Amino acid sequence: MTASSQDGVGSRPAAERLHAAGNTPTSASAGTLHRSRVAQMLVLEAGQASANYWRDVWRYRELFAILAWRDIALRHRQSVLGIAWSVIRPLMTVLILTVVFSRIAKLPSDGMAPYALMVFAGIIPWNLLSNIVGQASNSLVSNAGLIGKVYFPRLIVPASVIAVTVVDGAISLVLLFAAMAWFAFFPDFRVLLLPFFIVFAVLVGLGPALWLSAVNVKYRDFQHIAAFALQFGVYVSPVGFSSAAVPEQWRLLYSLNPAVGVIDGFRWCLFRGEAQLYVPGLLCSLAITALMLWAGIAYFRKTERTFVDVI
Repeated sequence: MTASSQDGVGSRPAAERLHAAGNTPTSASAGTLHRSRVAQMLVLEAGQASANYWRDVWRYRELFAILAWRDIALRHRQSVLGIAWSVIRPLMTVLILTVVFSRIAKLPSDGMAPYALMVFAGIIPWNLLSNIVGQASNSLVSNAGLIGKVYFPRLIVPASVIAVTVVDGAISLVLLFAAMAWFAFFPDFRVLLLPFFIVFAVLVGLGPALWLSAVNVKYRDFQHIAAFALQFGVYVSPVGFSSAAVPEQWRLLYSLNPAVGVIDGFRWCLFRGEAQLYVPGLLCSLAITALMLWAGIAYFRKTERTFVDVI
């Protein structure tokens, strides 16, 4: 839209006042004066912002990289052990879960795989998806200063935590391959499908992460609820035990937890197919993941316009 700028309310345009004063401008000077008095305004069409949203996400990819690099650089800054925490934490978790489920509960492993390797292969995808949920839930609040100053698709903020979790997951994966070499238990061609299940784990965590990050802007205690749910989830997901321990009649219902399909897929890729891959459960996990991802994006987009007012 355009608007003609006037010197005051009810006053005549400048060209008319000059003519009334006896200073009639030439046609060229009048046109120049008129153009100089016209204020250009931005035209906003209904739905235009939504239509260009995903284009803006791609356009602001450099901001995504900056936020991701910042999170990676700050993760272990001013800590005693630094990046060693990415090594110590999974190893300690493997040790504890192996003792609890193998030595005390006497649960079996998957095929001929050593129990410690089975647990390790379950911890990597679980940490990947749980860290995305845990870190993204408070990401918008912790970046309130940035959100309140400049425009960019807010989806970039919770999505940027993926980079940190993938780096930690890559470190854990290197440790797992080293442990497999130590036990002389090597994967076969199925390991080529491992990137698919890595992406699967990221998507499982991203859907709830987007929903929680949006809700946490208004209700700050949801980050604590998420932390409690993740602590509980490590025991109801097959992280420290094999899914084969679940009775067959409950397998499909158990697969409503999408982490089940991710963890079983990891073990199937790494243990030469000795770990069971329950195909109906995998398809169920994929469907639940797609539903959660759609719901997370939809709720995030619906509430995104209120972030600046609430945060």
